[in-house]
Amino acid sequence: MLFDKDMAPRCAYCQRGTPLEDDQVMCVKKGIVSASGSCRRFRYDPLKRVPPRPIAASFGHLRDEDFTL
Repeated sequence: MLFDKDMAPRCAYCQRGTPLEDDQVMCVKKGIVSASGSCRRFRYDPLKRVPPRPIAASFGHLRDEDFTL
């Protein structure tokens, strides 16, 4: 698997699934299933996975003195 070896399998980013509306996936093996489900036929497709957005940095607590030498 790409990046995270401990990533839990999900139908949302399985090679055999096609996303549908309302958090559902059309699986070749199981039919219409939940996007959060998984089965033993899971094959990871890195192009379907959307990584979580990074946390925005907060610089409000810094002062001008922090940037002078």
